[in-house]
Amino acid sequence: MKLSSLDFEHEGIIPEKFTCDGEDISPSLMIEEIPEGTKRLALIVDDPDAPAGTWVHWVVFNIHVTDVIEEGEIPGTQGINDFRKLNYGGPCPPSGTHRYFFKLYALDTKLDLEEGCHKKDLLKAMEGHILEETELIGLYQRK
Repeated sequence: MKLSSLDFEHEGIIPEKFTCDGEDISPSLMIEEIPEGTKRLALIVDDPDAPAGTWVHWVVFNIHVTDVIEEGEIPGTQGINDFRKLNYGGPCPPSGTHRYFFKLYALDTKLDLEEGCHKKDLLKAMEGHILEETELIGLYQRK
């Protein structure tokens, strides 16, 4: 499985539009080579470079199998992020350049989780159901 974006290259700079300094909307994502038997997709966006430890920016699950997630789209059921919100929270590092991991999971089932769950709940629910995973990394530094 492959994950890419028309908005930034792997390990490239995430445009300001998709950050707290811009419109704070999610970038477009392109998904290729989804494994056979995939019933749902899940997406976690987090920043392992945050001063207090990994910061969760977006949790989305039960995404219907698709090859495109459009810019600003809410493609599935959302969990809570570390901004204590249900939606995408764009990069907003306090200092320096941070890495943002867009982690996509192909699952063999629809998950029995409620909206507003935490990343840890999603990871636990996905155990034994991940057919394949991939990631796209973007970078951002505030001006």
